[in-house]
This record gives sequence, structure tokens and C-alpha cells, in this order.
Amino acid sequence: MEKVKLGNSEIEFRPIVFGGNVFGWTVDEQQSFAILDAFVDMGFSLIDTSNNYSHWVPGHTGSESETILGKWIKKRDIRNKIQIATKVGGRRIDNSKPNLAKDYIIKSVEESLTRLQIDTIDLYQSHYDDLTTGVDETLEAYQHLIQAGKIKWIGASNLSPERIMESLASAEEHNLPSYVAIQPEYNLYDRAKYENQYEQLALDNHLGVITYYSLASGFLSGKYRTIDDVQNAKRVDALRERFNERGIRILDALATVAHNQQVSMTTIALAWILHRPSVTAPIVSATSIQQLEELAKAVEVKLTNQEMELLDSASMP
Repeated sequence: MEKVKLGNSEIEFRPIVFGGNVFGWTVDEQQSFAILDAFVDMGFSLIDTSNNYSHWVPGHTGSESETILGKWIKKRDIRNKIQIATKVGGRRIDNSKPNLAKDYIIKSVEESLTRLQIDTIDLYQSHYDDLTTGVDETLEAYQHLIQAGKIKWIGASNLSPERIMESLASAEEHNLPSYVAIQPEYNLYDRAKYENQYEQLALDNHLGVITYYSLASGFLSGKYRTIDDVQNAKRVDALRERFNERGIRILDALATVAHNQQVSMTTIALAWILHRPSVTAPIVSATSIQQLEELAKAVEVKLTNQEMELLDSASMP
């Protein structure tokens, strides 16, 4: 598959984004380096992380992912072959509430740049909405950072459609930087929220869309075919609630198309996302090179109209 462009930005990449939440959490530094090496060797380039990954792990500060990624960038001297997307404003050990105030953003970007060992962040994203801070103040912070060469483009993750629209209007009215991309939860199982609230917004405003939870916490991977299979899984609650009539119908459709295409169910689940006209690319995470190879095959799969219809019908919200 050819490269895609992220919204109105100048960021172009093969349409798989690696999700760096696993660095320092489910994969150690050495394995993170190996997976990143393989990702780039496959022709991919956009890596997504956050300044608070992985704060949820006991004993972690929320700086682990950026730190490992930065060590890899420096050791491989690979900055000119990749694009880095990170986030600000989410919860951290030292910051229990979302924060998109100007002073906090300007402080946080310096910390992220230091950990990442780079001079400029390609895509800097508002991680969670801070309703105590006006959108103008947040965008003014981003304007300052763009003018200083600290960041290039901005995006939004987990902001409501109303706040995104408010931000886009403010950017136009006050000549401030505008979001070029959004990062919603979207997959074959979790369709309704994005399609009903965000999809037309993205299309109307030429926003890039990079989806997270692209495999529905592993539900769409094919690893779990019955509810008994998830009993020892890390995300058992999220998986168990999906084993309903609709969920099983989705798995059956995925299995059928995977058999037709002679690839894994994981590959088909990602290929379906890539065939959605409003989506730029899915975010994926892998804990092994073998997993990454399965995920990467999605960019080469061409689903037929009949296969798309089967998947669309089975997963209709």
C-alpha cells in the first residue's frame, strides 16, 4: 500500500501506526528495540506514544515509553526515517487530572523532547480534555511551540466532538494552529460512537483519523473464540462483555474472511479499518516480531465488496 497523508499536515507514512504504550510495560527495553527495528525495516515510520505511558503500572511514573523510544532513536540514529507522535494533558502520577493549561503544555513538551532525545515532535496531541481550560489557551500554547520549532502539527485524542468543533472554530477565528488529526476508539466491535459522532466531523474538516483499540482489547485477534478462553486474559472484563450474540457474529465473519484471504483474523480486522474511507490508519501494538508481521499484512490485503459487506453486516451497531 502507498503512503497516506495525515489530514492537512505534511506527515506521510505507510498506514500502520505503532502504539508505544507497550514500551516498558509488556515489553522490556531490549525487545522494544527489536520490534521498532522490525517496524522500520517493514517500511513503516509513524510511532505513537504519550508522556504518561505507562503510569498505570505500579512503580511507574508515566515516562517509561518516551524514555525507551528516545534511547532507541539515539542509538539507531534514525530520526530522519520516522515520525513521532506523542501526547500531553492526560493523567500522570504527579498530575491526577487532565491538564491543557498553557504553562503545563510548555513545561511538558520540554520534558517529552528530553526523554525522546529529539528536537521536534511531528504530531503533538491533546490527550484528554481539560474542561477548566479554554480552547484558546491550549491552542495559544501550541502556537508558541510551533513558532519555537518544538512541534510541527497538533491533534486531539479523547476530546468531545463539541470541543473539537470549538477548537477548529477558534483556530480559524484567531489565526491559531488547527488540529489536523483525531485519535478515536474504533474497530469492528466498537463502531457506533465514532461513526455517529466523529466520522462526518472528520470528513467535513479533512481531519486525519488514527484509531486506537483497533483490535478491541484483543477481542478481534482470533485468540479468543469462546468466553472460557478469556478467563486468564489481562483484559478479562473488557473481553467478557463482548462475548454476546453480536460479538460472536463478528468473530465468525472475521474467521470466514480470514480463511478466504489465507491470513489471520487480526490482519482482517485491521484491513477492515483501512478500507473505511474516513480512516487514515489504525494504531497497533505488538509484543513480538511475529505479532507485528501479522499486523503489517493488513496493508496488503484487498477485501472484496462481498467480504466488506459480510463484515459490515455482522458488526452493524
